[in-house]
Amino acid sequence: MSPRTTARFTLDAAFTVGDVNPRLFGSFVEHLGRCVYTGIYEPGHPSADAEGLRTDVLDLVRELGVTAIRYPGGNFVSGYRWEDSVGPVEERPRRLDVAWRSTETNRFGLSEYIAFLKKIGPGAEPMMAVNLGTRGVAEALQLQEYANHPAGTALSDLRIAHGDKEPFGIRLWCLGNEMDGPWQTGHKTAEEYGRLAAETARAMRQIDPGVELVACGSSGQGMPTFADWEATVLTETYDLVDYISLHAYYEPLDGDVDSFLASAVDMESFIENVVATCDHVGAKLKSKKKIDLSFDEWNVWYQSRTDAEVGALDWPEAPRLLEDSYSVTDAVVFGSLLIALLRHADRVTVACLAQLVNVIAPIMTEPGGPAWRQTTFFPFAQAARYGRGQVLDVRVDSPTYETKKYGQADLLHATAVRGEDGTVTVFAVNRSRTEPLPLEVTLAGPDLTRVVEHSALADADPDARNTLADPERVAPHAVTGTTLTGGTLTATLEPLSWNVIRLA
Repeated sequence: MSPRTTARFTLDAAFTVGDVNPRLFGSFVEHLGRCVYTGIYEPGHPSADAEGLRTDVLDLVRELGVTAIRYPGGNFVSGYRWEDSVGPVEERPRRLDVAWRSTETNRFGLSEYIAFLKKIGPGAEPMMAVNLGTRGVAEALQLQEYANHPAGTALSDLRIAHGDKEPFGIRLWCLGNEMDGPWQTGHKTAEEYGRLAAETARAMRQIDPGVELVACGSSGQGMPTFADWEATVLTETYDLVDYISLHAYYEPLDGDVDSFLASAVDMESFIENVVATCDHVGAKLKSKKKIDLSFDEWNVWYQSRTDAEVGALDWPEAPRLLEDSYSVTDAVVFGSLLIALLRHADRVTVACLAQLVNVIAPIMTEPGGPAWRQTTFFPFAQAARYGRGQVLDVRVDSPTYETKKYGQADLLHATAVRGEDGTVTVFAVNRSRTEPLPLEVTLAGPDLTRVVEHSALADADPDARNTLADPERVAPHAVTGTTLTGGTLTATLEPLSWNVIRLA
């Protein structure tokens, strides 16, 4: 650890990163495990409404504060037949889902997804993925016409006959999913995918020039084709798409918790490298357009367990898959990933926490039983509530510690967001597992005079978690002793903690 003991930074209203797009607080519902069935949708559950949606889960989703919700995958989408998921439920076919070795009943489909979003409230919007694995341009256009055309054509009238008079109004579309990955059904080279994405984008814009389109970027910075993939795909699609996607998941490998705590070092590097690649292609094409980033899959995920889980399946319905139970340590890393996204809000304008319920999720349910908040629920809900506005440019001067994976890393990871009402919220993580971290923040610009609150997610047991047996074991707690005097904020961040400090 470096000899310095106090972490410092300056907040100046004149130095900003950019405005936070509400879509930064998106999530993801995939037909995977129990995300849909016995997650958000469970007819017969004591809390189920007339459409089979669990109202206890809806309440938690609203509390979480999610915005855009990506659907229906994920790996699932590369075998997805959208027409299986519409019309009378009793007539929908059962299909093998080869991505997750499960049987898909299609009881929950496109109309149910839109109804779910409406029940969350006005902040929730659809983010629909089209299948470019086993299907292509024609099927994407058919889905777009069915979903969005008002009336008077075979497909729009079919939607009306199915009971949805009003069009779904889907603006944001993903052109496939992880097409760089050899695990993906219909995996393609960058040249193959770039051409198909361009053809699909051009055709979808013929129906509606105003659609917003996301091209598949790399499935991770560690992919052997990383950066070459983005450059090739964007050379084909630059003027036709609005976003390129990024996906990243983190877990402690080989017991290396110190590197795990610094996972956001990798996330920030990933973002900055994709921005550089996008801007390089734009410069080559002599374009003034800027491609934004859609970080539409991110989370802590104990992925090393997944292959064995999936390989053991024999085509069940809605099996228990990827149901990671998150500790305080996981929640601190998770909060740090949120900080990384906010720190790049000028270019990351869509982000989707993968996923929403049961599957590597902030919300867990038991079939026929309760729903509860995982530890990761709290950082997301606080960021979604207090992280709206303008991100201030935070440059930390922090003590450091040594990691095997990333070398020297700062103990402090932080950002700050100024709301429209002039309040400022500091989000900060102390990565030290053993020592509190003194923090001093100099306020050079904002007219702030008091600390509204300082809350922390931390625990004497870093492995503490919320479970079915003990669903409220972990929650944020109030921190005393944080002061704002003479233009200086002084606080102490507990060891291994996620912190929210609100100033007014």
